[in-house]
Amino acid sequence: MYHNWLDRWDERRARRGEEAKKVTDFILDAGRAFPGEKRIETIDEFCVLADQALSDSGFYDEPSGSSQGFERHDGWLRFPSDISTDVEENNVVWAKITESGSLDQGLVIFHHWNASARNRQIAKFFSQRGITVVEIAMPYHFERSRPGSLYADYMLSPNLGRTIQSVRQAVWDGRKLIRWLKSEGYREVSVLGMSLGSWVAGLVAAHDPGVSKVSLFLTAGSLADMVWTGRATRSIRDSLEPVIELADLRRAW
Repeated sequence: MYHNWLDRWDERRARRGEEAKKVTDFILDAGRAFPGEKRIETIDEFCVLADQALSDSGFYDEPSGSSQGFERHDGWLRFPSDISTDVEENNVVWAKITESGSLDQGLVIFHHWNASARNRQIAKFFSQRGITVVEIAMPYHFERSRPGSLYADYMLSPNLGRTIQSVRQAVWDGRKLIRWLKSEGYREVSVLGMSLGSWVAGLVAAHDPGVSKVSLFLTAGSLADMVWTGRATRSIRDSLEPVIELADLRRAW
């Protein structure tokens, strides 16, 4: 029954805002994904860099000395992202805190792509059970939205490099938040992700020893396959399909 509810929820979410999604240009933009590598002109060259990043255990490690700049006020936390983009609003991370009254456990929630509201019911459910919930805004969502955009088109798009940069930024932001929670005294910190957020939460859990538990909902084995088969990402596939095969997209992402 719960799985059927999730499927119906995902279908409604996919239909929401479909009219705003347009087919856009395919762009490699390797310099965003792999700083310093701007002269990449072919998919094969891009995939070589992706292979190198895949074998680099430090690709998702945040820079040292990046623990400054946290501001907490009236149930909200804000702090600077350690990846700077050309969208000023996106460079400040916002998170909604629902207190439990205990420093025993914290839960960081990563929302789905194009989320229109935070998960108040989930936050209330866990906070009443002694778990403080922190709902982080992923890149180009909520307070971090690109001015004039109707959906989070910079978080996931046919721009291969920007998509990698956005996922990497989301992982760095999540790990920075977990480090802050630990510094505040939380004994255990878990992560929960939904849809695209499950990709980010999974990467955070895989790379950060500070994560105690992880729950992933509506996840996929491959980001490329999620885009290729998902209803909500149909416009991205329409942009990609004429110029890149699924096998190469799997390797690139």
